Amino acid sequence: MSDHYHDPKDLGLLKEMRKLAPTEFEAWLTLDKIVGREGGAIPPKTRELIAIAVACTTQCPYCIEVHTKAAKALGASREELVETAFIAAALRAGAAATHGAMALKFFADGED
Repeated sequence: MSDHYHDPKDLGLLKEMRKLAPTEFEAWLTLDKIVGREGGAIPPKTRELIAIAVACTTQCPYCIEVHTKAAKALGASREELVETAFIAAALRAGAAATHGAMALKFFADGED
């Protein structure tokens, strides 16, 4: 197994990615700003907690770090952070169970 996973130095490659696909990169940056925007119906701290839950399910260490620090700066508590992680875990487990049901359906296809 490679020891190159999740190396913070990889973020330096974003500059090259910007040069290689400038239109797509700018669109991604604009999309990324949705979480921290002001004036939405969802308060900023809640937006960051949602981002943490998603980052936990997508397992992005960079997103986990950025959004955890942002949530803390917005007044999130340790308890809110932990509840957020467990909510993400519950949904991840739920998805595994429902996908198991789908697998059972496919297994049964053609039986009768």
